[in-house]
Formats: sequence, C-alpha cells, structure tokens
Amino acid sequence: MIKDKSMGRKLIFLDIDGTLLPPGDMLIPESTLAALDRARANGHKLFLCTGRNHRMTEPLLRHDCFCGRSVQRRRLCAVRWQDSGGYPHGAAAGEGVRAALERHGVECTLEARDATFGGSKMAERWKIYPQKERCTANSEAERWRKAMEEGMSILPLSDYKGEPLYKIVFIADHESDLAEAKQLYADQFVFCESKLDRLTDGFVNGELINRKFDKGTGIKAICDHLGCTLADTIGFGDSDNDLQMTDVAGISVCMANGSENLKKRCDRIAPSVYEDGIAKEFKALGLI
Repeated sequence: MIKDKSMGRKLIFLDIDGTLLPPGDMLIPESTLAALDRARANGHKLFLCTGRNHRMTEPLLRHDCFCGRSVQRRRLCAVRWQDSGGYPHGAAAGEGVRAALERHGVECTLEARDATFGGSKMAERWKIYPQKERCTANSEAERWRKAMEEGMSILPLSDYKGEPLYKIVFIADHESDLAEAKQLYADQFVFCESKLDRLTDGFVNGELINRKFDKGTGIKAICDHLGCTLADTIGFGDSDNDLQMTDVAGISVCMANGSENLKKRCDRIAPSVYEDGIAKEFKALGLI
C-alpha cells in the first residue's frame, strides 16, 4: 500500500458515474470535492475521464479543481472522444451497427455532443427491468434508470439529422440479440456490455466504444501534451468501459462498487462511491 506523503505529482484520471459520484448524480459530494481541492493544492493534476456527453459533463468542469479548465482551448478539457482529439463514430458504421441491433429488437440511444436521441421504448425497458436487480446494477444502467425516473428529455430518433455520434448506448432483452452486430462490426467497436439479471441469456445493457479512440488513448494524448509518462498517472473507474483507462494507467484503482472484471485487472480496490471512496483512497495513496 502506498502511503508516502511525498508522492510525486500525478495526473489523476477520474471516471464520473459510479466513481466520482453516484451514477446519474450531478453534484460532487462535499467530502470528495474537498479531497480533489487538496490534491490539486498538492500539485497533482485532475482530469475527468467519462462517457458522458458534453452537456452532462460541462457542469462538473466548472469546479476549479479540474485542470481541464486550463487546457480546454486545446480540446483536452476532459478525456472524451470529442474533447481529446475528436473521434466520433463514422456515419456509415454508426448507422450500420444501429440497424443491426434494432433488427433484433435492441433499443438504442445516440449521443451527440449536446443532445441525446432515442426510441420511445427505452423508458419501457427500464420499467420491465426487475426492481430486485437494481441494487446491483452497473453504473451505466443505474445512470439511465435514474434519468428515466427523473423524466430525462431524450429527443426522438426522427430528430436525428446525422450529427457526429460519440456514444451509442443499448439495452437488449437477450445477450444473443447482439450477435449479428458483433459479427459485422466487432472490428470497429468494442461492445462493452453488462448483464442486468442472473439469466444466462437475459437482459444486457452497454455501450459501443470506438476502437480508434477510447479512454486509454485519451490518457496517452494528455500525457504526450504535458510531457509526462504513463507511470505518472492514476486511473479511477468502476465499470468495464474503464478497462482501457485502467490498463494504461501507472496505478489503476477500481471502486468497491465496481464490476468484478475490472477489480481483477486493477492494482487497488477503493472503498465504494457511497462510502466516501475517492477521499479515502486519495488519503491512502498519499495524494492528500
């Protein structure tokens, strides 16, 4: 366990939902915010590393603790597809994989920079999703469930006019419903999926990650820009869409509420996001 209070200055990359704050929330807990401020005061640089679109990320970037504000002009304000170099899904590939999913009844939402488009059945899917399973939901599922319960406004798919897409989210009744899309587009997208129940071929949700650019690629871009090495980085995450981040970080940390797959791949397990995990782990690492 690292407890050296003189730890060299680090670049700290933080997933949002399920890591920095409970999934779907918009306010950073006061104890976490205090830890972020102390880490920044100690010379560490903090970056958001998230799958949220710009509209849902921008309010968090207003906090002075994130270095993103100082390099935003160079489009490195957060390690995201559109902010760290801009790699949207190709239009043809995006439409093709969406069509392949929808042929099997998979419900999709399309996330552009400032808007989310989706079918009318998305909310219905979350109503079907068993209540007893929600306590163990992955952070992406919990974010969407909470958003639906709070009346999140999703533009109808008919309003989508070909804007660049940075994220495609899906929910399927059966894991096998993804088979055709995987067969056709696995070379272009990582299918990051999580089971939503304990059935062998039951509910799954997830997102498509562009193989040309992911969280790990974003971290490398930040390091190159700042003249730092990957050994100087620490990555915090909770779900399988953080694997590309934690695989390249010098020190990888999974939250206790995170996926079992990610826990196996990370160097450390932090306390849960619901138990002041970031503040406690920052202290354990000697960052504050």
